[in-house]
Amino acid sequence: MDFLKSAVASAISKGPAFGYSFGDRVDIDDSIWTLHNGTKREDGSKCSIFSFDVSANKSRLPLARNALRKLRTLRHPGVVKVLDTVETESYIYIATERLSPLSWHVKRKSLTEETVKWGLHNVAKTLKFVNNDATSVHACIRPASIFFGESGEWKLGGFEALSSMKEDDAVLPTYGSLIPDSHRYMPPEVSKGGWEIIKQNPTHAIDAYNFGTLIFECFNGNYNGSDQLSQMKSIPPSMHQAYKRLLNPNPKSRMSVGQFLDQGRRLGGFFQTPLIQVTEDIESLGLKEEAERDELLSKLDEVADDFPADFFKMKVLPELLKSVEFGGGGAKVFGTVMQIGKKLSDEEYETQITPVVVRLFSNPDRAIRVCLLDNLPLMIDHLTQKIVNDKIFPQMVTGFTDVAPVVREQTVKAVLTVVPKLSDRTVNGELLRYLAKTANDEQPGIRTNTTICLGKIARNLGANNRAKVLSAAFARSLRDPFLHARNAALMALAATSDLFSEDDCAAKLLPVICPSLVDKEKTIRDQAMKTMDIYLTRIRKYSTTLPDTVLPSPGLTAGGAAAPRMSTPQDGGSSWAGWAISSFTNKLAAASGEITASTNGSTTQRPSSVPPPIPSTSKPPLVDKSTKPGMTLTKSSTSIPTINSPDPVDDWNDNGEDFAEDWGGFGETSNTATKQEHEDDFDPWAEPIPNPSSTTATTTTTSKFDDNGEPDFAGWLAAQSAAKKPGKNPLPKGLSKGNTAKTGKPILGGRSATGGTSIKKVVVPPAKKEVPTVLESKSNEEEEEGWGDAW
Repeated sequence: MDFLKSAVASAISKGPAFGYSFGDRVDIDDSIWTLHNGTKREDGSKCSIFSFDVSANKSRLPLARNALRKLRTLRHPGVVKVLDTVETESYIYIATERLSPLSWHVKRKSLTEETVKWGLHNVAKTLKFVNNDATSVHACIRPASIFFGESGEWKLGGFEALSSMKEDDAVLPTYGSLIPDSHRYMPPEVSKGGWEIIKQNPTHAIDAYNFGTLIFECFNGNYNGSDQLSQMKSIPPSMHQAYKRLLNPNPKSRMSVGQFLDQGRRLGGFFQTPLIQVTEDIESLGLKEEAERDELLSKLDEVADDFPADFFKMKVLPELLKSVEFGGGGAKVFGTVMQIGKKLSDEEYETQITPVVVRLFSNPDRAIRVCLLDNLPLMIDHLTQKIVNDKIFPQMVTGFTDVAPVVREQTVKAVLTVVPKLSDRTVNGELLRYLAKTANDEQPGIRTNTTICLGKIARNLGANNRAKVLSAAFARSLRDPFLHARNAALMALAATSDLFSEDDCAAKLLPVICPSLVDKEKTIRDQAMKTMDIYLTRIRKYSTTLPDTVLPSPGLTAGGAAAPRMSTPQDGGSSWAGWAISSFTNKLAAASGEITASTNGSTTQRPSSVPPPIPSTSKPPLVDKSTKPGMTLTKSSTSIPTINSPDPVDDWNDNGEDFAEDWGGFGETSNTATKQEHEDDFDPWAEPIPNPSSTTATTTTTSKFDDNGEPDFAGWLAAQSAAKKPGKNPLPKGLSKGNTAKTGKPILGGRSATGGTSIKKVVVPPAKKEVPTVLESKSNEEEEEGWGDAW
């Protein structure tokens, strides 16, 4: 309880609560106030605090209280805006908008002529309101009582002596002499008759004279006394006449500030400047027609350097944003917004522009969308990654499928700007799906820009599917009929060569680049040469790091020498051609049943079932007894059966090597599926099909088979089988004693003991076709290809 009582007593002693914190002190000339920069405790917003210490300056307390009362009651855009006030017996605090004294800039002469005219115009409007509407006298017009507001506009303060002539207890006649430095700015009539004389003169007389001294001081930088007022060299000539009338020694003939303002606003007057016109017209921007709006914006560009930067932020920018969002301002107005946005800090940008930009991206107007995409590079640095991912990109992707080609093209171009702010999941997922669509767009320019876009964002793609996506996309663009699309693909391949593995470069990319070397367009051929050189240089460098061979070391013979291989060239073979010929002759020798050297240098005896070789000098018999399953039986024109030896390349010997199959089936006229079908339907005992490549002319007749005393092939075959397995003399499956069928077609078989023929129908079941299991591999392949199918 004691603690609570002490806390309450302490609060009461400190006076009313003041929700503002004092900051740095700001120096101002000749004022009863001490100015501090401050902040609002509630939200940290900036402000200024005027403080008056009663004990230190008690004689001027009536002036401080008068200023406090007038600021509370007087409201005007040109008057300092009051936020809060506190008055106690020991101090007076007045919290206002953040201000900076005009006297700083006047002494440094840092204001341009146009800016001074614009500021004087604002002060003149405020004084006209004070003198005419409020029927009051300010009596303290000087740089020390004028401040720059947050918007850069000149704001009128210094209301210590503000008095209404209708009041009986007006402060000015009694305490006018207590105004700091009043003697230097005192009009001639007051110097002679005192402050009481103001009641006998027009209300505007004192303020008009002080406004004249303000004009002189703003253009010259200082003012020491009335003797300087006749020096008008620095004042613009257009203002000379009105300036003299403001300083008329006769107060009754003196021009009022209101008259000075009206004269300056006339056609060709000194207040007819682009800066002032923009200020007056900017508030009605949303109501103007397109021609008037364009004229205003052109003026705004002209005066951009003269305007204070804060004025654009606080006054011009909000009006421009309203015009864009609600008043149909269009792209030109938004372009001006972006120019102003360059001067904003990140906090100011986030507060003023970002919310409007997010709302505009959801606007269905295509002109607004294109304008946003064009200006996106100016905005992206001020937008956070979360805003781009969550709010802007989801609205932006609708442009990829828009019916207007210009929207689709600008959307593709904008990808380069936003991709650094997108998450990896968005880039490798949604973005790539949309780019896959635009890569096949009907507009060639959009296809080209998509290829360029992919080349430039390649390093933002995930390493897992980057090579697959890029190779598929660039390969498709290389087949594009549009010249520039093909050229873009080649340039993109050259720029992204380091993103592919050496195996992909050799196996996937070089084959698709090669056709461009003979493109009909010279531009493509030249670029293809450059791209090809990049990849070849990389592959050559990589090949030097590879081993000479990956084969295991060959076995050694008993003598320590390497054993020669049947399928590899010997020491005498100096090239791959020698190896190929050597292997081919070895195969012929194996097919004809010759004895060949084995791997250990010994000889191999031919099988007993194989007939002896035919001497090269003797004439071959009519029947070749080196029977093999692949032989064909035909009938000549003389009805004598002949057996044609199969081509060595098509040899069915399981012990031989099929080189034709290894080389890819050179000379084949049918595809693999057809070949398999023929093999499945093949009947070894049916009538042979003539070989068109055979040099032996054969014909097929339906005459009865007659061997004409030729050797008995079936008998010989039976004898060979009996020699191999004593005690058994079975004929091979499918053979019969008969030699002809009822149809007259020749059938392999033997003659009967009576010399007649027996007919036996042999049914050979068709070979069962083997269906390769490709479903799983195909599924895996589709899963691995992934993005490749989309391209």
